[in-house]
Amino acid sequence: MTGSPEKPWGRREFIAAGAAGLIRGMTAVGPARAAARRESMMEYHAPPMEVVRIGYVGVGGMGSAHVRNLLRIEGVEIRAVCDIVEEKVARVQQWVVEAGQRKPEGYSRGPWDFKRLCERDDLDLVYNATPWEWHVPICLAAMEAGKHAATEVPAAVTLDECWQLVETAEKTRRHCVMMENCCYDRDEMLCLNLVHKGMLGEILHAEAGYLHDLRALKFSGEGEGLWRTAHSIRRNGNLYPTHGLGPVSQCMEINRGDRFTHLVSMSSKSAGLNLYAAAKFGAEDPRARQRYALGDINVSLIHTARGRIITLYHDCSSPRPYSRIHIVQGTAGIFQKYPLPARLYIEGKSPADRWEEASRYAQFTHPIWKQLEEKSKGAGHGGMDFIEDFRLIEALRRGRPTDQDVYDAAAWSAVSALSERSVAAGSKPVEFPDFTRGAWQTPRRLHVMDE
Repeated sequence: MTGSPEKPWGRREFIAAGAAGLIRGMTAVGPARAAARRESMMEYHAPPMEVVRIGYVGVGGMGSAHVRNLLRIEGVEIRAVCDIVEEKVARVQQWVVEAGQRKPEGYSRGPWDFKRLCERDDLDLVYNATPWEWHVPICLAAMEAGKHAATEVPAAVTLDECWQLVETAEKTRRHCVMMENCCYDRDEMLCLNLVHKGMLGEILHAEAGYLHDLRALKFSGEGEGLWRTAHSIRRNGNLYPTHGLGPVSQCMEINRGDRFTHLVSMSSKSAGLNLYAAAKFGAEDPRARQRYALGDINVSLIHTARGRIITLYHDCSSPRPYSRIHIVQGTAGIFQKYPLPARLYIEGKSPADRWEEASRYAQFTHPIWKQLEEKSKGAGHGGMDFIEDFRLIEALRRGRPTDQDVYDAAAWSAVSALSERSVAAGSKPVEFPDFTRGAWQTPRRLHVMDE
């Protein structure tokens, strides 16, 4: 379903194409992995560039926010903008002109028009914030055309897609970065700094998740509601793992001396979306009578090679305040973010058997927050969106490795497909692929800790 390049696609055609791709991704076994190992992308750094020339694909809510951040960062030029909605392209073009840059070229001939954008010879980075099933096609097209790729979360939906990202990055020698903004939140970075200074001891366990009441969004008929509900209808597992998993993975040095080995997952029955739709639209409404595969609550247990465990939750169908949980337990102490304010307990420092507010440890605020707090004011999600964009651009301009790499994108995103397999198999353990092909055993620097 490619559509005509002469006839713009509407939202319905775009969602239909994405849904068809989702079905193919869920049913295809995928090609066997090549036996020959390509050159590793670990510690990969491209030559430094004075200006990062960007083509942006998908400028809805999140994409527009990223563009606004990028226009505030030195050394960035937005050269091209792509979206299936012409009005959104025109809006971003105007923003770029108002920021003092030349008008970027617009692409809106249909959902595959990003291919024309990728073929331009004046781009260094293609960045996308599109529905999930388009993340991989856009990243692959960018890398195959010689551009670095950045994508919103999750990076991929299926295991085969995860491998495609890894193998294409290795083949083309181009960055492929998943933009996990929660790794840059103030409390998560404070926790990471405490871990790296050894104040929590050896890390043994973490709890994390994405617990966010999205019932209204899924039935809104706009924005993410146009496509996200399709995943709830067809899939059952942890569909959105990376917000919680990314920060605790960094605390556990995943892909930097440790790796995920296997996972067990189970889901509750599905009830919340039907109850919400019946109350809002009536019991006979098709949305209330729809069968949703996604269990309201999914719990996955992840084991690592070094004997650590992670309890990971997903719940987007229940009435509840927002939470990512974020508990990191070590042999010398524990950090817990939710419910706010964040708190911790450090043996020998905290009062016996009593929590302390994490704000009392402000001297351990991560150096990146000290550097960028003022610049990040007004940006989305408390400023962490600006910081993640800044760090990517800084890495490209300085020619250093990115904070997260393609192996992180694959390992964190793979939880979705693996949790679906485990749930479908009656919660049997499933093994994680080793996307690094053994290179995880070599300890290496987590670059977000570089000062």
